[in-house]
Amino acid sequence: MIIHDGYENLEGIKNAVVTIGTFDGIHLGHQEIISRIIELAKSVNGETALVTFWPHPRYVLGKNQDNLKLLTTFDEKAEILDQLGLDHIVRVNFTKEFSQWTSEQFIQRIIISALHTKRLVIGYDHRFGKDREGSFEHLKNHSDRYGFEVEEIPKQTIDDVGISSTKIRNAVEAGEVELAHDFLGRFYEINGEVVSGDKIGKTLGFATANIKVEESYKLVPADGAYAVITEVKGKQYKGMLNIGYRPTVDGKSKRIEANIFDFNETIYGEKIKISFIKRLRDEIKFNSKEELSNQLENDKEKAMQILNQRH
Repeated sequence: MIIHDGYENLEGIKNAVVTIGTFDGIHLGHQEIISRIIELAKSVNGETALVTFWPHPRYVLGKNQDNLKLLTTFDEKAEILDQLGLDHIVRVNFTKEFSQWTSEQFIQRIIISALHTKRLVIGYDHRFGKDREGSFEHLKNHSDRYGFEVEEIPKQTIDDVGISSTKIRNAVEAGEVELAHDFLGRFYEINGEVVSGDKIGKTLGFATANIKVEESYKLVPADGAYAVITEVKGKQYKGMLNIGYRPTVDGKSKRIEANIFDFNETIYGEKIKISFIKRLRDEIKFNSKEELSNQLENDKEKAMQILNQRH
């Protein structure tokens, strides 16, 4: 897959079959659209392209941007789309000036002039351009003038999937990572770097990897303990993870700490991936470190049961 920064110098996308959108999370509804453009591209000996926007439009337009956390970083989104078989991502820099483009400007400058689109596929009720004026009906009515065919993923298909990025964000914020899995078709994940911590876990018999998520906009699940799969250097390990302030040891800042089972390597500075399988419990303040250690033993046993069923 090729990532194009901007649309200005595009070349070499053969018989482009295109879709448009932010596609945060690449949930099952998005996957329906990607699957369809891949199918169409094969029929016309073409290549697939997603025109997406970065930063997320809501950050630029100031609509509750402080509260908006994203399900996928751009790199995570690109990795998932690559795995799905997409050929090209066209990353358009979303600015206030760009937000003022009419739908006609968007179609002429990007869909026609830059991409030479043969087929355009959009999700049901997708809107684009200033004040979201562009619609499937407009595209359909003017397809002869534009020179490309247009297709809408039907309402029935989208309703059958019955999901949205907002629903998934709500599930993750509530710690309902199993529900998020059902919407996404995969486990919710975070990526980060292992950094030095307080090493308190080691004294309790549960050494942890302290994870720093670089992107402040990335949505981290609700505080609590989780059964997880941790990927380190391309290998997967079962484990458990805690998100929170560690009240039993008077923690002052929020931490994400993973206890990786059957693993004793030093991995400071390594990038790791955490897949959330199931929430085990809320974060709790215990009366002593001994109580906490006993609870961690119980958590590990419960996590192993869950993970052995899944894997």
